[in-house]
Amino acid sequence: MIFGNRQRLLCGLGCMLLAGGCMIGPEYERPKTMAETATRFVHADGRAPDANEPQVVDRWWERFGDPVTADLVRRALDGNLDLRAAAARVLQTQAGLAEAGGRLWPDVSYGLSRTRGKNYIDLGDFGAMDPNMGSGGFSFLTTTWSHSISVSYLVDFWGKLRRSERAAWADVLAAEANRQAMVNSIIATVIQARIDIAMAQRRLAIARANTESRQQTFNITERRYRGGLVGPVDVRLARANLESARAQEPAVELSLTTARHALDVLLGRQPGASPGLPETLPELPALEPVPVGVPAALLDRRPDVRAAELSLRSANEQVGASMAQLYPDLTLTGSYGGSSSEWEDIWDRDFEVYSAITGLATPIWKGGQIRAQIRKAKARYEELAANYAGVVLKAMQEVEDALTSEQLLQDQIEHTRLQFEESKAAEELSRRRYERGVESILTVLEAERNRRIAEEQLTILEGRIWTTRVTLHLALGGDWVGPPPAAEKPVVKK
Repeated sequence: MIFGNRQRLLCGLGCMLLAGGCMIGPEYERPKTMAETATRFVHADGRAPDANEPQVVDRWWERFGDPVTADLVRRALDGNLDLRAAAARVLQTQAGLAEAGGRLWPDVSYGLSRTRGKNYIDLGDFGAMDPNMGSGGFSFLTTTWSHSISVSYLVDFWGKLRRSERAAWADVLAAEANRQAMVNSIIATVIQARIDIAMAQRRLAIARANTESRQQTFNITERRYRGGLVGPVDVRLARANLESARAQEPAVELSLTTARHALDVLLGRQPGASPGLPETLPELPALEPVPVGVPAALLDRRPDVRAAELSLRSANEQVGASMAQLYPDLTLTGSYGGSSSEWEDIWDRDFEVYSAITGLATPIWKGGQIRAQIRKAKARYEELAANYAGVVLKAMQEVEDALTSEQLLQDQIEHTRLQFEESKAAEELSRRRYERGVESILTVLEAERNRRIAEEQLTILEGRIWTTRVTLHLALGGDWVGPPPAAEKPVVKK
């Protein structure tokens, strides 16, 4: 008889594990955005996009032809502290997913106890008649041993727990997408730091060359002054021009030092402890045009866009979980064990105890708290939907800006290079003419100034063309380290 009851209890527990029901709440659908309605990027330079073309741009920085940059990226991915923090956040969400998945399973616990107690029995007048009773009663000690295994299971008939698990899974994917976005950003920042250092080194070399050039001009002016060919004003102008060039060197050295410190922090090193980098940066090679694809590809390629959508997916599941709170909770509880005054007896079937409880609880009145939670969850979803649309639009803007910048910077560099060549020739010619007494010192100083401005501008533009190519790859957000994880709900084995 007892065995039959236990069988029915175990059968009931098995049935509740198989119990399932409907999923209360809305099913997620990706909101329509501007990226899906646009057929091409406006500034795609006439290239016909192919939606089916594989957009493989992994390890694109190695195509720049600079092994120093590639080595710095590898070191940053190994030592950057922000990436370590992002990886820890992913682990946190994974633990949250495991916790949410664990709620779908029964809670099983085991308890073993020993109770020692003293009891008193009052016999009243009858006890007072017996002189051995003393106060009219007697006390005695009791010992009770008991043990039991308990199983409690919340039947997720309305999908509240499954919705929470789906939300946790979306949070895991969002954290991983954010980590990948940070990886991309760190790579781009390292390359930018490398560019800043190289450009500062070039500018420092230009500043030192300017100082030498103006030193030559001052020497010529002083020699002509001693020969009585020019007045003291020319000497003072030449000396002022020389000191102005010398004053530029500390400012450029400061920018170079701060750029090196920034790179050290990205690499996870003590600022200022890293060895110097080569003082050259290869010109950006003539790369083939970057395949930009169609705007809709950004929805799956850019990790920040994926993270925004996954957060929206999580909010959608939370809406369903909030709605499920309006419906009854069915809890099944069962326990089996033994109880006796003797330790050996609690393992005997004659002293077994068991129970089975079916509990049904439904909210009747909570002051509107549950419906307020539903409204809050829906408003949260609307907020994240607007954020998602904004992130997509921002991503499209970044691609268009990068495409436009790359096209126009190439034209600007070409004209600036011609300006520099002409200014350099004019400087040399004016100095020779000044030595012969044909030109004034003001013409020489103006030619030196024009040449310095053109050379500095050319250096800055060359750095910007590097930055623009980095920005374009970052805006496209291609497969930098592999395909993104699937956004499907995990399968929970029961």
